Amino acid sequence: MKPTLFVLAAGMGSRYGGLKQLDPLGPQGQTIMDYSIYDAIQAGFGKVVFVIRKDFEQDFRDKILSKYEGHIPVEVVFQSTDKLPEGYTCPADRTKPWGTNHAVLMGSEVIKEPFAVINADDFYGRDAFRVIAEDLMRPRDRKGDYSMVGFRVGNTMTENGSVSRGVCSTSDDGLLTGVVERTAISYAPDGSIVFTDEEGKEQKLEPNTPVSMNLWGFTPDYFDYSDREFRHFLDEKISVPKSEFFIPLVIDTLIKNGEATVKVLDTDSKWFGVTYSADRPGVVEKLAALHADGTYPDKMF
Repeated sequence: MKPTLFVLAAGMGSRYGGLKQLDPLGPQGQTIMDYSIYDAIQAGFGKVVFVIRKDFEQDFRDKILSKYEGHIPVEVVFQSTDKLPEGYTCPADRTKPWGTNHAVLMGSEVIKEPFAVINADDFYGRDAFRVIAEDLMRPRDRKGDYSMVGFRVGNTMTENGSVSRGVCSTSDDGLLTGVVERTAISYAPDGSIVFTDEEGKEQKLEPNTPVSMNLWGFTPDYFDYSDREFRHFLDEKISVPKSEFFIPLVIDTLIKNGEATVKVLDTDSKWFGVTYSADRPGVVEKLAALHADGTYPDKMF
């Protein structure tokens, strides 16, 4: 069974200053998503599902989905703050989306096969899609048998501000033992990589520390676990205006409960993206170089 690629594309890109999912960055106007879809097709994915917001559906269909016709089947699902389990009501003052794992839950009705989750605005690299596709196509005989591509944090930084990363710890046999979302990782003046911990203290990260870039490999049973954990999350934090239901939060819970294992897949791919508007020129330059060296054809779709 060919796996599905699930693209999280509902964010506004507040730090970037606009709908960066639709920003033409490649030499022929390609978006970062175009590269992900192209790499996914080459790796053997059989379908793409996008989660977006309803208010930019038409723009998305016109500018993005139309180009994939004839290349790979696509579907669209929608994320909104009021899409909550039965018995829960969204607070009237809630404006912030519920987070990445809430977005994942939106795919439960259309995804029935193993699937990979990616961010729409991240460039992951061809090798990353190859290793996750190979893993998703292997046989499984139990629930909770998941995977993720572990990027080295030094390959995922920007010079233009802080980034959020799921910082991972692993066992000797390559399984994820924990993941903590760090929301302010940046370069220190001496060039080292640092973050601020829960007590407000600055901590260093080694450049080869594995981090999650939200490139996960799941099977459909993950939706059931996510629904359960979302209810627990809402019971505790539904009234906290900026609380978010992150994928690493669910994964960490499942691992600690012994309900899931997550194989960390190694890749030498280098991430880049447009977290900030100042990142844009560098991304344009890198994509142009990848076309110039033949990694990508001039016409991808």
